[in-house]
Amino acid sequence: MDPVSLKTLQERALVVRRDIVGMLRAASAGSLFSSFSAVELLVWLYGAVLRTAPGEPDEDNRDRFVLSRVSATPALYAVLAERGFFGREELWSYARLGSLLQAAPDRPRTPGVDVSCGAPGMGAGIALGLALALKDSRPTVRVFCLMGAEELMMGATWEALDLAAARAPENLTLIVECPEASSCGRGTPGGFDWAADRLSAMGCRVARADGHDYASLEETRSSLSGSDGRFGVVLARTVHGRGLPSLLECPLDDASVLDNQVTELLIRGLEDVPS
Repeated sequence: MDPVSLKTLQERALVVRRDIVGMLRAASAGSLFSSFSAVELLVWLYGAVLRTAPGEPDEDNRDRFVLSRVSATPALYAVLAERGFFGREELWSYARLGSLLQAAPDRPRTPGVDVSCGAPGMGAGIALGLALALKDSRPTVRVFCLMGAEELMMGATWEALDLAAARAPENLTLIVECPEASSCGRGTPGGFDWAADRLSAMGCRVARADGHDYASLEETRSSLSGSDGRFGVVLARTVHGRGLPSLLECPLDDASVLDNQVTELLIRGLEDVPS
């Protein structure tokens, strides 16, 4: 993939955030805070990491991406539209009956979606299965999975991680989004020690990053690459609702329904997030 400038990624993130607000207003549904916190991670993945071709979304040698953090689905759709997998006008029909863009990723329906996921905790196992299936048949294909910190508290996730540690799929990278004050940082204030220590003990290649800083995310690529029989995990610190300073002062949460007045306020208040 050709190098993408920091400015380009920042500009894309701003476009994506604006489209997320418009989507959720049109649908009167969706997770605003969760979507905003995942924007830089998804923009970075689709802009600088994943080998994909919007014109050939089912090309056999493409990298695969699994969104296990289903609450960030609007952010994924906005990024896919920005990258050209489908027309931007499709965003305004998000979560409607028969729409191309359902409330959760739908593999047969939506161009650019590799896996259907409907509940937290499913993604790690699905990503592992993909990685193992592709490891021998298509060794250049990589599998990435974006998870939420709460999934590290689920038994199904650790069963998948235990198997991954035993089977050594080097083509697998799990990215765990750890919002401030989440269980991912349990044990130290805002830290990753609990998760990092356990994952390292299992034999994973573990890297930490600021999930809103592209330079920090880029640094994880070198630490996660290798052929040492281990899969990679990125623990990415994020801020719930990042990108709208005014949003943090509004009485809004992920369950809020946006009306016209609030939507206008949010779009006016949008600003690029410094990286």
